[in-house]
Amino acid sequence: MAYRNIVAGLVAAAAMAGTSTAALAVTEIAWWHAMGGELGAKLEEIVAGYNASQGDYKVVPVYKGNYAETMTAAIAAFRAGEQPHIVQVFEVGTGTMMAAKGAIYPVYQLMADAGEPFEPKDYLPAVVGYYTDTDGNMLSMPFNSSTPVLYYNKDVFAKAGLDPETPPKTWEELEQFSAKIMDSGAAKCGFTTGWISWVQLENFSAWHNQPIGTLENGFGGLKTELTVNGPAQVKHWTNLKKWQDAGVFQYGGPVGGNDAPPKFYAQECAMYMNSSASRAGVVANAKDFQVGMGMLPYYADVDGAPQNSIIGGATLWVLQGKADAEYKGVANFFSYLSSAEVQAAWHQATGYLPITQAAYDLSKSQGFYEKNPGADVSIEQITFKAPTANSKGLRFGSYVQIRTIIDEEFEQLLSGAKTAQQALDDLVKRGNVLIREFEKANEG
Repeated sequence: MAYRNIVAGLVAAAAMAGTSTAALAVTEIAWWHAMGGELGAKLEEIVAGYNASQGDYKVVPVYKGNYAETMTAAIAAFRAGEQPHIVQVFEVGTGTMMAAKGAIYPVYQLMADAGEPFEPKDYLPAVVGYYTDTDGNMLSMPFNSSTPVLYYNKDVFAKAGLDPETPPKTWEELEQFSAKIMDSGAAKCGFTTGWISWVQLENFSAWHNQPIGTLENGFGGLKTELTVNGPAQVKHWTNLKKWQDAGVFQYGGPVGGNDAPPKFYAQECAMYMNSSASRAGVVANAKDFQVGMGMLPYYADVDGAPQNSIIGGATLWVLQGKADAEYKGVANFFSYLSSAEVQAAWHQATGYLPITQAAYDLSKSQGFYEKNPGADVSIEQITFKAPTANSKGLRFGSYVQIRTIIDEEFEQLLSGAKTAQQALDDLVKRGNVLIREFEKANEG
C-alpha cells in the first residue's frame, strides 16, 4: 500500500473510530510493535516489568511484523474501529503520521491531558527534534532510536601496522588505512556498509551539515524538494564508485544491505558502517577478533563537518478513538518507559540510544561504558554539535519509496550506467515526483 494512501485511510478512519468499551478493573492497553527475536523478547520484559509495577493497567504487546507491516495493520484496524492504543512507527513514517490529522493523539497533548510529568528538554536534542512539529511540540514518544557508527577489526588493524585503538576520522584517512590493510594482506577489502540510503546519503549529508531537502529537510512543510545532489554528495558517491572498482569498498546490497555484515564477520572487510543498534550482534558474531567502534568518517575539506548524525529506529504513536481512562494508562506507561532505569537497561542490552540524558548519565555511573569501550560513540556522535536545519532529521512524504529510488540509482552508479551526478540528479527528480503526489493527496 502506498504511504500517501495510508494517510488518506487514517484520516478517513478517524471519523469512524469509536471509543472502546467500558474498562474492566484492570484497563488493557494494546501496543502493536515491529520487534521480533531478541529485541521482541526484551520489549516484552519491559512490558512485564511495567505490568508488575502497578495494578491499574495492563499493557498487551502484539508483534505485527516488520515496520511497514505493522503500520499497514494499524491502518486497517483503524478503519474497522479496532485500532490499538499505541503503534510503533519507523522514523521515515513520521511525515505520513503527521499528515494524518485527527487520527493521532500527539504525545505532548496526551501527557498534559493525563497530568503526567513530561519535559521534552529531558530527551537528547537529536532525538526529540526529529519528532516535534514546527512549534517544538513532541508528537510521538521516542523508544528505539539509533544512529550509524563505524565498526572496525582491531586485529586486522594491528596486522596491517595500524594502531588498533585509532579508527579513521576522515574519509581521506579511511582510504589510506584501507590501502595499507589491503597491501599488507590483512584483509581483502577496506570497508562495507549497511543502508546506503540511511548511512551513505542521509547521515552523510547531516554529518557534513548539507541539506537533504528544502524547507529544513521537510520540517517546514509539504512543499519541500530533495537537494541531495550537491557537490559533497556527488563527491562521495563518485568515491564510492571508485573504491568499489578498486575493491576498497564492497557493496552490501539494497535496502538494509544484508550482504554487508557477513563480509565484516568473515574478516573479508576490515571496517563496517551500520546502526549502533547492531552493536550486540556485531560483538556476538566477531568470534575470532576484537571489535572497535568509531564515529562516521567525514571529508576534512567540507565546511561544517563533522556536525551531528541523525537517528533511525522508531517511536510510539498514539491513535485516537479510545476512552480517556485508557489514555491515562498510555500516558502512565510512557512515563515508566522513559524512566532512566528502563531506558538505561534497554540501551545497554540493545545498542539503541539512551533517549534521555538521565539514562545516559545512569549508564555512565553504572560503569557500562568503561566495561564496554565504544558503546558511547553513538551518543557522542549524535550530540557532537547542536542540530542545525540540515542535521535534525528529515520529514518527507512517501519516503519509504524514495529510499527504494536511492538504492536503484546507487546500483546504476555502480554498474557504470550513470555518473554520480546523473544518479543523484535522477534520484532528486524521481523523489520530488513522489513528494508532489503526497502533497497533492494531503492538500487541505
